[in-house]
Amino acid sequence: MNDDGTRAGFVGLAGRPNVGKSTLVNAIVGAKVTIISDRPQTTRRASRGVATDLAGRWQLVLVDLPGVQRPRDVLTERMQRRVEHELDGADAVLFLVNAEQGLGPGDLFIARHLLDAGSATPVICAVNKIDRVGPGDLTTVLAAVGELAIVDEVYPVSAKRGTGVEALVTRLTELIPEGPLLYPPEDRTDQPSEIHLAELIREQVLRRTREELPHAVEVAVEEIERRDDGLIEVRAQIWAETGSQKSILIGKGGRMVREIGTAARKELERELEARVFLSLDVRVREQWRRDEGLLDRLGID
Repeated sequence: MNDDGTRAGFVGLAGRPNVGKSTLVNAIVGAKVTIISDRPQTTRRASRGVATDLAGRWQLVLVDLPGVQRPRDVLTERMQRRVEHELDGADAVLFLVNAEQGLGPGDLFIARHLLDAGSATPVICAVNKIDRVGPGDLTTVLAAVGELAIVDEVYPVSAKRGTGVEALVTRLTELIPEGPLLYPPEDRTDQPSEIHLAELIREQVLRRTREELPHAVEVAVEEIERRDDGLIEVRAQIWAETGSQKSILIGKGGRMVREIGTAARKELERELEARVFLSLDVRVREQWRRDEGLLDRLGID
């Protein structure tokens, strides 16, 4: 029995790749807990963002899932299994649809998946990116989403601008069960530091390589060491699958890897609130997306 009236629970986010799940999680949590990119399939792990309001006596644990997709290799098979596992354990499901793209085959695939699961878990739909469409187009999308059998309620939002997010959060807190906090109130994510920092570096790789190799790159932080003078040394490896991809990452005269390192270091310094020395080593790891042991090490389970 919960005597202090607090509510705490898990909300699983489902949606097509690049629908804005990571942006919405960061907006609700109020901190950068998951990386953002305009490239599809950026999120590989089920990272949890923790939003706590002690005054309101609630804690939402937002599970930013990889975009629901049909598996193509060991990596995407693991991603899809993680989606199914996390959705099964959620107290509520937040299904995101892109207002700009409208309701498409990918959304219908997800809706069927949720419906076939036969769960009694409530499904709230957030139609995101409403700042990019006119009133007429938005009305059409909202009406189409409202007709989906799996959707209980629909909320128009702009995760980027914050529009509609407060009302959505209020409803989600009403759906989670009464119970004690699941994480300390100061926590914002459950990711180990090495993985979180590696993701911040990978974000900068994605921003600069874009079309060339968005899915073939992974980052692993090998060492984090705080020196006596307060400087934090972070040593990381960037993996590509081929020599040509490695050449792109390094760039002419090392220009690309220097740009990645400079931008990533600034992100790490904001995260760690300290000066950072970042060492990046670009290596070839052939077919790493099919390596079970390596995926275990990377925390993609």
